[in-house]
Amino acid sequence: MKAVVCPYCGFGCRLLVDEKTMKVKPYPGEPNRGKLCPKGLHSTEFVRSGGRLRRPLKRVGSAMVPVSWGVAIEEISNKLLEIRELYGADAVSFLASSKISNEENYLVQKIARLFGTNNIDNCARLCHEASVHALKLAVGTGAQTNPYEDLEAFNAILIWGYNPAETHPVVMDYILRAKRNGAKIIVVDVRETRTMVFADYKLVIRPGTDITLANAIANVIIREELYDEDFVRSRTDGFSEVRMGVMKYKPEYAEKVTGVSAETIQEVARTFARAGRGALMWGMGLTQHVSGVENVLAVINLALLLGYIGERGGLYPMRGQNNVQGAAYMGALSEFLPGYIPLTDERFRKRVASLWGVEDLPTERGLYLTELWDAIERGDVRALYIVGENPAVSEADFIHVRKALRKLDLLVVQDLFMTRTARYAHYVLPASAFCEKSGSYMNSERRIQWSHRVCEPYGDSKPDWKILMMLGKALGLPGFDYSSIEEITAEYFRLFPELEERSVEELKNSDGIFLPRKRLHTWEFATPDGKARLIAVEQIEPWERPDKEYPLVLTTVRKISHYNTGEMTLRSSSLVRLMGEPKALINEKDAKKLGINDGDWVEIETRRGKIRMRAKVGGVPEGVIAVPFHFKANKLTSPALNKAGTPEFKFSACRVKRFG
Repeated sequence: MKAVVCPYCGFGCRLLVDEKTMKVKPYPGEPNRGKLCPKGLHSTEFVRSGGRLRRPLKRVGSAMVPVSWGVAIEEISNKLLEIRELYGADAVSFLASSKISNEENYLVQKIARLFGTNNIDNCARLCHEASVHALKLAVGTGAQTNPYEDLEAFNAILIWGYNPAETHPVVMDYILRAKRNGAKIIVVDVRETRTMVFADYKLVIRPGTDITLANAIANVIIREELYDEDFVRSRTDGFSEVRMGVMKYKPEYAEKVTGVSAETIQEVARTFARAGRGALMWGMGLTQHVSGVENVLAVINLALLLGYIGERGGLYPMRGQNNVQGAAYMGALSEFLPGYIPLTDERFRKRVASLWGVEDLPTERGLYLTELWDAIERGDVRALYIVGENPAVSEADFIHVRKALRKLDLLVVQDLFMTRTARYAHYVLPASAFCEKSGSYMNSERRIQWSHRVCEPYGDSKPDWKILMMLGKALGLPGFDYSSIEEITAEYFRLFPELEERSVEELKNSDGIFLPRKRLHTWEFATPDGKARLIAVEQIEPWERPDKEYPLVLTTVRKISHYNTGEMTLRSSSLVRLMGEPKALINEKDAKKLGINDGDWVEIETRRGKIRMRAKVGGVPEGVIAVPFHFKANKLTSPALNKAGTPEFKFSACRVKRFG
């Protein structure tokens, strides 16, 4: 059996796959320790499902016709060079993928930057880019600080806007082991989630009031002198501003804003502070707001006040896709080189350029993924090369995205299936699935793991790295003559001092390598002066507010059997049997007022459009509608962006009526 990295969530489970039967068993070592969720257990089913792309396709009129690889790559490269000649390199944009390997993401951003543009981004922009911005501001590094194993040793775990029981089921094993060891589990969310079943404290807040709650907890910690005075004095700056900033956020005030009682806020603050060792875990419930960066800063403040860093605690922004951490770390972001190094860092930029055989690289920040669609509408971007992403479904207000895709002079989509996005393409290139190629992936805890090839590529599909190598050569870019995936691994290893002495063989024969190390900030923070920043933040209103026309709040949620836009999970027969029909959750009082019964068809409408699905009565507070985001929900969601470029998926004003 071969060990591969699971193609689903960012936890990073490894699977043992039988080369003959393609049956899956859990890997007994780290990080999943013999555990798997249903998606991992049935992860090979979509690989041989109907709908896999077999050959390159070219649009001729309204039809997609097969062409050879040679013809496809030659025509695509010629068109890209022509657009660069006519409009400049920034008229071309590239989208990398959170589902391809480190090596492949590394090549996408290498192509973009050698081509002459920093228009390279990936879907991290839609999820945790707010966390990256906040973490870099506060502690200097935009990544999870501790390994999963540390969770078992903490005395309190505060889980905020995150539902691991459905989104990362295997991490629940670590959380429950901590609970058995006596840890207090505190969960904050806008509805009662599966995770709350295991919580000691369940705080259901009004959508968009996270900062008020976090500031109120900080108010209690500071007012009752529960903070770690030595840590705050010696390892942080900004305490006086935060102390003054949270003074007005008394628990009694926060109760009126959040709906959580003042007594509960006080008890949670004391419990978390007196634990002595604690973790903060969060997800999209914090980041996908116009206040996303400030939301994350507010909860980071709690960890810094208590000294919950290094051995005593950790910050866990849990990533949603199997290589979203790797894509970002490999430089598939428009403002960062590999390792989250800013483009303006001349010393590192010249080091990268030298490795690639050129004198320098472009320094102007490229377009965020969420800025791209307006740039296409304006005519600033003429060509888009997409690897393994489906923005026609995954982006907020996707009708706007689909209009933009139609305007492109050249759209190339490299994927496994004819996705909704691929339907707009001029060329579709068939890529190989996760178990049909080798490569490395980085999970949420920054553990790089090797994934072995189990079977031959389907049809005439090719591993993404081979397609990208062909493209790089055709574009005349230097350094695209790799003979193996391992050569690319060795190249990106040379970018990071922590990996210079490590080998690819060592990676292949281990449970993984942490980059840069297992725990961050144990002795000092990655800031110029080695100190963390406590940053005072104020409550920020959502971009839309409920009113007479749209009186309810729409939020999106993730389901355990689904993954992203459903292209993989909907092609797994075992997962389809587990799924059930997607339903909109509506509160009992709202349902009664609107004449809606359990199972009725309802129409949900925002200022951007309307969708229909069945209703499930219960499971959300009054005034809230929750829908799974995997299907058509993003027809409705708000495209308002926070300062990291992440849309406000979690808050849209809506109205609902019984349909038919």
